[in-house]
Amino acid sequence: MAGDDLIGQARTGMGKTLGFGVPLLHRVQVPGDGTPQVLVVVPTRELCIQVANDLKGAGKHLGIRTLAIYGGRPYEPQIEALRKGIDVVIGTPGRLLDLAEQQHLVLGKVRGLVLDEADEMLDLGFLPDIERILRMVPDERQTMLFSATMPGPIITLARTFLKQPTHIRAEENDASAIHERTTQFVYRAHSMDKPEVIARVLQAKDRGLTMIFSRTKRTAQKVADDLVERGFAAAAVHGDLGQGAREQALRAFRSGKVDVLVATDVAARGIDIDDVTHVINYQCPDDEKTYVHRIGRTGRAGRTGVAVTLVDWDEEPRWKLISDTLGLDKPEPVETYSSSPHLFSDLGIPEGTKGRLPLANRTRAGLAAEEEEDLGGKKRGPRGRGKPGETAGSSEDAPRKRSRAPRKRTRGGSRAAEAVEAADKAAASSPEDAPASSESRTRTRRRTRGTAPETTGPVAEKEAGENAERPARRRRRRRPAATSDTPASAD
Repeated sequence: MAGDDLIGQARTGMGKTLGFGVPLLHRVQVPGDGTPQVLVVVPTRELCIQVANDLKGAGKHLGIRTLAIYGGRPYEPQIEALRKGIDVVIGTPGRLLDLAEQQHLVLGKVRGLVLDEADEMLDLGFLPDIERILRMVPDERQTMLFSATMPGPIITLARTFLKQPTHIRAEENDASAIHERTTQFVYRAHSMDKPEVIARVLQAKDRGLTMIFSRTKRTAQKVADDLVERGFAAAAVHGDLGQGAREQALRAFRSGKVDVLVATDVAARGIDIDDVTHVINYQCPDDEKTYVHRIGRTGRAGRTGVAVTLVDWDEEPRWKLISDTLGLDKPEPVETYSSSPHLFSDLGIPEGTKGRLPLANRTRAGLAAEEEEDLGGKKRGPRGRGKPGETAGSSEDAPRKRSRAPRKRTRGGSRAAEAVEAADKAAASSPEDAPASSESRTRTRRRTRGTAPETTGPVAEKEAGENAERPARRRRRRRPAATSDTPASAD
């Protein structure tokens, strides 16, 4: 509230958004001149939407105008909103830089700057963009940097652009990075059996909204499609989906139309969704930070949660490193199959549960019940392909088609073929001159340079006279004249 620079560290789910949002909103001058007074920079589109909604809700009675700026959406609505006047801007680095360099976004009057999830922006390669943005804002400002970890580049960034910051850590120094209210289970499962294991875990007692994380976009879409086929209300969020489809899936998950969200790590950072009771790591995370943020989607704000991690045989060394780093004391996962009794007893799965959801339990509306917003650009389905029957988008989305028939090849070369086709067309256009049978048809060859005429008459005599007037030197270079017995030239 005093306007000092700040470095904040806290575990996920502890309310950092309103921690920096409320003081900034109180310092905004209303009414302003329409130039942004507060800038919040976040690493992902999903987090941008969430922070914008939180600040919009917190400042709706103050008359403060907020705007979310991120990629995947058309430029025009964002530019139009900036022209009308905005007080608080929340955005991702790439789109913020684009609009600032085009002089649509004016940063010369920013008095409050927030860098949220700074370590994630470092991992995603946004650090150069962040430094360029920091050089565009005034020197006299309040800067707040929030990061779950403090690697070397983040410390350098803080020393360069923050003035005597106060470092606040909202927990004890020896506190675990994992919430104590999150119960963790680690199983060693075979990749061929994982879909069956997941299907049974999703039928556990008292299971609410569930998030499943994978390392790759292809796996996320495959798992979501498989769960839908098994009767579950599931949706996917990953980078191969268009922005409209990603927002559609998150809206359906928040509203309860789907209760299973399969996502890559793009959704693991900062997404706050109420009533997430279970988090499942379909594939082992790459490192301990990813693991912390994945399972941090549950057990938030005083609630309890369950985290299930499936480790394949080749992922055991990676998991052991995560367990040792975080002090989980689970270095060797228990070998588990979809029929293992301890799986049912650990998670409260009813006996006799199969890999498909019974028809009586299919009560969710599903992803189709949530309308996808038309963003004006091309829509992308899974793996970047356009959806069937879709007209939006460029021709690059559709497979290329042959626009011409294959060329007919005949003996004697292309020129001979063209001459034969011309003769056929001429015969077809004048039936009375056409020969009685194909055997009696005279084949007409196109003359090439140096060949003797094959016809007689005034035209042939004229051509012969012209040839006689040409210099003898050129005539000597000509090829031997073709006779009626000489085969047609191959050219």
